[in-house]
Amino acid sequence: MTVFVVGAGPGDPGLITARGLELVRSCDVLVHDRLVCDELVEEAPADAIRIGRERLDQDEINRLLVLYGRRGLNVVRLKGGDPFVFGRGGEEALVLAEAGVPFEVVPGVSSLSAVPAGSGIPVTHRGVSSQVTIANGQGALDFEVLARAGGTLVFFMGLARLAEIADGLVAAGLDPQTPAAVISGATTSGQETVVATVGTIAAAAEGFRPPALIVVGMVVALSERLTGVRGTLALA
Repeated sequence: MTVFVVGAGPGDPGLITARGLELVRSCDVLVHDRLVCDELVEEAPADAIRIGRERLDQDEINRLLVLYGRRGLNVVRLKGGDPFVFGRGGEEALVLAEAGVPFEVVPGVSSLSAVPAGSGIPVTHRGVSSQVTIANGQGALDFEVLARAGGTLVFFMGLARLAEIADGLVAAGLDPQTPAAVISGATTSGQETVVATVGTIAAAAEGFRPPALIVVGMVVALSERLTGVRGTLALA
């Protein structure tokens, strides 16, 4: 018996891994994030204990994982995306390790690549971008470093600061005509995508709701060619 820290994927229930779904279907306890879709939560056995993350802080989650893990139950900690990409999976794994509770990390499909891909944006592309820089849009951002990074920039959880992020990049030297996209509700029926430039993306994405991913770089210019959906960016 152990605790499984499982990635649920970016939103579509079909994008969880086969291993992850198998564990959900056989668990005794399911501790799930708010962004995990109801369809996956319902895959847990009828008699499983189901605990939603939204009303609990991180310390309470840690305590529950240790508590149920020590009872010898099969515990699944189901997290959106991949547990180790802005998912606090590392923090939870450290708590379990320090408590002597056996655990296993089951990777998930990360929003880092899956969300842009669903809008026809490859985060790397030969001759266009050979590197990707990811950043927590809610944390401290070094715009000088980001503007010089080159390649593709991907911001998680940055929708509320979109105008600040765009202005910061431009002030740090990034060409305001650099293509940019915001993708909201990715891989679900409510997905919305807007393609513009860094200089205009904040206005273009007005009204979008989280969760959303911000992508900046020349790879965004491939979106129209790969999806046929015309944005506000003039593409070559």
